[in-house]
Amino acid sequence: MEMPHRSKTASAVRILTALLGFAAAPAFATNDSPYLFGDWNGERTRLAERGITFDFGYTGEAAHNFSGGKKQITRYSDQWSFGSTLDLNKLWGWQGGEFQLVVTNRNGRNLSDDAGLGVYQQVQEVYGRGQTWHLTIFALTQKFFDDKLEWRAGRLPVGTDFDSLNCDFQNLTFCGSQPGNIVGDYWINWPVSQWTTTLKWNTTDQTYVKLGAYQLNPRYVDNTWARSNGWKLSFPGGTTGVLLPLEFGWTPAINGLPGSYKLGGWYNNAGGEHLYYDVNNQPIALTGEAPLQESARHGGYVSLQQQVTGEAGGKGLSLFFNATMADSSTSPVDRQFALGAMFNGPFNRAKDRIGVAIGTTRGSNELVRYARLYNVLHPDAPTPVADTYELATEVFYDWQRIPSLSVRPNLQYVVNPGGVTQNRNAFVLGLKTSIAF
Repeated sequence: MEMPHRSKTASAVRILTALLGFAAAPAFATNDSPYLFGDWNGERTRLAERGITFDFGYTGEAAHNFSGGKKQITRYSDQWSFGSTLDLNKLWGWQGGEFQLVVTNRNGRNLSDDAGLGVYQQVQEVYGRGQTWHLTIFALTQKFFDDKLEWRAGRLPVGTDFDSLNCDFQNLTFCGSQPGNIVGDYWINWPVSQWTTTLKWNTTDQTYVKLGAYQLNPRYVDNTWARSNGWKLSFPGGTTGVLLPLEFGWTPAINGLPGSYKLGGWYNNAGGEHLYYDVNNQPIALTGEAPLQESARHGGYVSLQQQVTGEAGGKGLSLFFNATMADSSTSPVDRQFALGAMFNGPFNRAKDRIGVAIGTTRGSNELVRYARLYNVLHPDAPTPVADTYELATEVFYDWQRIPSLSVRPNLQYVVNPGGVTQNRNAFVLGLKTSIAF
């Protein structure tokens, strides 16, 4: 049974070796171009001047667990991204208009599942949502009133516009829009998109308010459906409601250094099943009846990022803090907190970075109540009780020999995976590689 995995591991090693070979300075790469294939003999610049830009990328993530889980193995997963942005003003004189298209493809295996780590958050963030093609962005943006009002419509992941965060780390605790990490059954992050419309009002040069409406449909998070339909521009039946996120933002320059401060919340009118009570307001573990149906789901988040030393956007230390909480009655995982630091330009290497982060994820109190009562009633077949926080830490070094290639080895340590004290702590060695073509 392990032979296919060994083959894939060997392939991953060959891929990683090739990527490291790129860093030795391939003939077509330059030290000043953000793209591995350069400017296409000037054609890329000429197209950009006409209003057409491209964004082609690859991200690969390898992971091996030295401890934790049921076995020690190595897994590799990756993602290809193919995107283009059209400046409609340059192309057709459409003032304030822009169109964006991004298609992605995910492949590979997942250490968290295959090794049985039992974690809430993946140790390879690039894995998931169906290892297949996805229509990730298909959206029109229109600006009004000297760019003070921005309207977007089309297919978008929620995390692209709300509580957005760069994916510099490999552990999912520190990557992407945090609400999607805990209520991912309806707050959908990259690479899956939903039909949506959003409005952003820039109240000042440094402040804004943003509101969105996203189609809720269980098919978007159905991996079987995604394998045949994830890449299609369709409007699937089965819509259950609307997700309404609201965000207030402030992007100051404190002592000349950039910052980003976000406060947001959301309301889901599709509702969800109660984790403890049944339709008669009695414990489900006791009666076995259908769960109580709540009419709505909700939550809120805070995201703080600030550069505190060095030069604006360059060498220096930046800090971040993220906190998200969802309603405990319907969300199996209802809170997550993360704190980290990023240092740009260590050891006099301007392009390199060091990242350090620590974060916690916790399951719902209502789910813990259910598990404890269930275990009292079924002592011969108890279920694990996730009654504590999963604690994840990660440190990485980002080596950039050329701007278009990032090689990022990392170490991860996860205490109480899945919030279950009986689970073995996981020590993971990772390697995240990113290429911009």
